[in-house]
Amino acid sequence: MACQSNSSKEQTGDATSTQAVTIPVPLREAVLTAEEQQALTPENVVQMLKEGNNRFIKNNITARDHSSMVRNAALGQFPKAIILSCVDSRIPVEDVFDRGIGDIFVARVAGNFVNEDILGSMEFACKVSGAKLILVMGHGSCGAIKAAIDNVKLGNITTMITKITPAVALSQDFPGEKSSKNNAFVEWVAKKNVDIAIKDITSKSPILKEMAEKGEIKIIGAYYNLKTGEVLFL
Repeated sequence: MACQSNSSKEQTGDATSTQAVTIPVPLREAVLTAEEQQALTPENVVQMLKEGNNRFIKNNITARDHSSMVRNAALGQFPKAIILSCVDSRIPVEDVFDRGIGDIFVARVAGNFVNEDILGSMEFACKVSGAKLILVMGHGSCGAIKAAIDNVKLGNITTMITKITPAVALSQDFPGEKSSKNNAFVEWVAKKNVDIAIKDITSKSPILKEMAEKGEIKIIGAYYNLKTGEVLFL
């Protein structure tokens, strides 16, 4: 349990000692209800994610009673958003946005590209379960992006990166060295890849396209800075 300390002084003869008094910080136990989810707008959710990421950057994430939240969420889920992220172990998605159990759906695949499985998951999250936002998040120094740039040939990775090579093809206007060793070019391709994923969502899912056109959901992109923990909303 997270805690904060205050100091008190005790007199013992001629000596004065300082003893820490531990005051528990209240923990969050509630999970989102159907009514709370319904009241949210896509814009509300974007703002919540921005505020959560700011807390993450400042190392001020919310203290949570996970045991209670697990029990409270057992009967149903009403998340705010679905986030498509890379599998990279350096990106703990819930922590990055200071979200707890029941707050967000997370879909992960190397290179955060869209396929029919991801689309089906997004349709379930939004159309069936009421999520208000789809966020596609790329990141710096992405191994899958580098593999696509280098046209790696290795097992199933070879097939996987064909989903990312369109972003490489669309990045030939980059004004510099087009190499996986050039971090600026890797970032350029990663952001192009996010753009392509967003276009794929609306072009390959009539359900999500209609929801976005009606303003029921937003579909946006983001880019995660590995060095700072900051999420840049694109």
